[in-house]
Amino acid sequence: MGMTISQKILAAHAGREEVQAGELLNCRLDGVLGNDITAPVAISEFRRLRADRVYDPEKVMLVPDHFTPNKDIKSAEQSKIMRDFAREYGIKNYFEIGRMGIEHCLLPEQGLVAPGDLFIGADSHTCTYGALGAFATGVGSTDMAVGMATGEAWFKVPESLKFIYYGEMAPWVSGKDLILQAIGDIGVDGARYMSMEFCGEAIEKLSMDNRFTMANMAIEAGGKNGIIAPDDITRQYVQGRVKRDYTLYASDADAEYARTLEYDVSKMEPLVAFPHLPENTRRVSEAGEVLLDQVVIGSCTNGRLEDLTIAAGLMQGRKVHPELRVIIIPGTSRIYLDALRRGLIEIFVEAGAIVSTPTCGPCLGGHMGILAKGEKALATTNRNFVGRMGSPESEVYLSSPAVAAASAITGRITAPWEI
Repeated sequence: MGMTISQKILAAHAGREEVQAGELLNCRLDGVLGNDITAPVAISEFRRLRADRVYDPEKVMLVPDHFTPNKDIKSAEQSKIMRDFAREYGIKNYFEIGRMGIEHCLLPEQGLVAPGDLFIGADSHTCTYGALGAFATGVGSTDMAVGMATGEAWFKVPESLKFIYYGEMAPWVSGKDLILQAIGDIGVDGARYMSMEFCGEAIEKLSMDNRFTMANMAIEAGGKNGIIAPDDITRQYVQGRVKRDYTLYASDADAEYARTLEYDVSKMEPLVAFPHLPENTRRVSEAGEVLLDQVVIGSCTNGRLEDLTIAAGLMQGRKVHPELRVIIIPGTSRIYLDALRRGLIEIFVEAGAIVSTPTCGPCLGGHMGILAKGEKALATTNRNFVGRMGSPESEVYLSSPAVAAASAITGRITAPWEI
């Protein structure tokens, strides 16, 4: 029996020729990530291990992104713990404000994750890097601490689900809609501790920005990881970014899958996830009259340049609805600068939106856009659980940047073709 791409990566990092679903493995790591919420806990655990060094100062990544710029004394202290640890242990990849970004946009941009890597991060959306053909997954802060000290982690080899997308993409449909469709079909626990493998002719034509979006939301179905086999589009993206050798893996034709789902993308339309679960999806044409108080375009899911370009194209020459707040958050400083050079920032400001420095901010209810009781927000983020963006009596709806931008103009959930 052949192996899936995820099984091959785990086998290679465990020094094995082959592995099977359900096996427990100890694997060497290509990278360990932490942020300003999770890293301080891991640093405390690291010190309890009495390790005198991190396993590789170039393979530990620390990114203060959740509460940056620091919103209060506590968040400033959290960031200082990271900063001091990075200096003490000579960690090369610590990204201070001004050079940083939302971690899952930043690391691929910096070439710190490569195809074939095995990567852990103390953040659930570390699965984003599967878009590059890496096995990447979120872990707890204790596992991060051990990973920093030893360069190893243990894994149970996951079963795999296969999602095949074929046909020509319908207008305004994006990677966000493809993954929302899958989550809507299988539910938020439908891929629990399983690998979600995305393939098919529609995926092969998908841009890297859209692929990152899809892999990012694998965790919203409970997935251990999301992954796309690397191809020419992947190679073009990593060329000039990744400065080390890497390996391209692909699933065998006779690999075993727990389940296979197929989608004709030509029959899709943009989707909206209604409160309070990402699985609660509806076609945008069936959304009804949902009046909004806030729109957020950004996050590790949809804060990349292609996302901002789509949003700006719809907002150009138009004004944000007068009863609405619109917050634009580029994923990294480089994306911010590219958007500025292309005139996108001017379009957003002229339309009546505000543009933030890169931060996770409102996505986790941290800052830069907290919701009050009774308010409704449409966001390009990844989660809409109760209280996710503020008051537990607020509501969060999820969509693509196209739907979010169109809705920003009308003040209600709106299909992009309506404007």
